[in-house]
Order: sequence, then C-alpha cells, then structure tokens
Amino acid sequence: MSLFPDVVVNGETIPSAAIAAEAQNHSAPKDKPGIAWRKAAQAMAIRALLLQEARTRGLTADPLALAPGRWETEDEALIRVLLEEAVLPDPVTDDAIRAEWARDPGRYRSAPLWDVSHILCACDPRDQTETAAAEARAQSILARLGEGPKDFAYAAHESDCGSKAQGGHLGQIGPGDTVPEFEAALRGLSEGQTTPAPVLSRHGWHLIRLNALAPGQVIPFETVRPRIAEALEKAAWARASRDFVNRLGQKATITGASLAPI
Repeated sequence: MSLFPDVVVNGETIPSAAIAAEAQNHSAPKDKPGIAWRKAAQAMAIRALLLQEARTRGLTADPLALAPGRWETEDEALIRVLLEEAVLPDPVTDDAIRAEWARDPGRYRSAPLWDVSHILCACDPRDQTETAAAEARAQSILARLGEGPKDFAYAAHESDCGSKAQGGHLGQIGPGDTVPEFEAALRGLSEGQTTPAPVLSRHGWHLIRLNALAPGQVIPFETVRPRIAEALEKAAWARASRDFVNRLGQKATITGASLAPI
C-alpha cells in the first residue's frame, strides 16, 4: 500500500502528483508532513465532489473577475454557481444578533490609546554582532533605569530614536501604529510599567514604558449590529456549506481521503 496514494472519488482518480502540489498550500508541523498531505487530499476530494455534483445538475458558469487581470478558473466558477444554488443557510434573526452582542458586550470596543515612551538601541537584526552589541547596550541602560517617568526621560537621551529630544515620548498611539513586536510587548504592560527586558524589532532593541492607557469604550449595539450580523451570516453559510459537502460525501465512494475534520 502506498504511503501517499491516489485519491479516487466516485471512480474519478486524482493523481498523487496533484495532491502533492496542493499540499504546498496547507500548513502542518515540520515533522508531520503527512498532515499537509491529508489536508490536501481532503481538499481535492471535496473539489471533485462539488464539480461532479455541478455537472450532474447540468450547471454552467462564466468566470468572474477576482482582481485586475485575475479571473476565476472554469472549475472555480462552476463550484461558485453550485454553492449559490445548493447552500441555503438559515437566516440570521434580530434576536440572534442581539443575543450574540449581549453574550459579552465588552468584546466590541473602540481601539485603545496608549501613551508611550521608548528608548531605542538601533541595529540591523540580520547582523548578529551588531545585534548582540545593541542588546548589551540596552541591558546596560535598563540596569541603570529608575522607576519614575523622569528617570526614563533622562535615560532616553541615549536613545537612537528622534524621540529622545522629547525624553523618548512617542505620544498617544493605537493598534497598528507600531511594528508588531513593539505592540505585542506594549499590550502586556500595566500603566507606569517598563518592559522587563529589551524587545527586538526590525529597528533594534526597545525599552518601552506605558505611561497611561485609555481603554476602548464599549460600542453601542446599534453601531456594532451590522458587524455582528455579517459575522453570524458568514458562520451560518460555512455551516450550511459543510453540511452540503457532508451530504455529498455520505452518498459517495471515496478512497485515499477522508472528509472527517483534520
């Protein structure tokens, strides 16, 4: 028995070479390549089931433009038309939308604002020697750093960022205003706290102080209602799509792949 066999769906063979190509689009732990294969085999089997059903129903489709210069393939267009005809999710009611909001209104907040100061020891993270030297400098500054904002502002004169002229003060920033590594560290701080260790980003090593936090405000139901409705509609369509594929699978003869969750 082959470790990576062909997949056969209702007598239609999907060659292992096609599954290997598809496997590149699926994630899996580095030491478990079989998981990516199984995901690819499942995706190809579902694709075959849908195309077979579309042809059984005698459907036709014209490919749509997805982006400038990029169009659906004929198979993608056919699957889209099939799902539009066959997948009929339950409508999302006003009661369901309000119940989802009431489950935890605190999930729907405006963006927070952080008042932040930082000290940068610049380096190119691709250069190991430069990065190590900058980290050592950042650790030295941290070891001499007092707890108060004036201490931080004084130490910021050693920063490689232009904000050193303002004592390292960056002002008020929000989500997405800084690089991801900086923001992730910032989210873990309490007011008045400085990162306990330097934080590396593409710019170098940062010492970050959260001076003050203005939490986002809870958004009123009527304002957030369209967003909740859209999320519930997408979830309902996903459930209905899975149910449709499972019904096709129950009537099909499939070898080399499983439709069970991976």
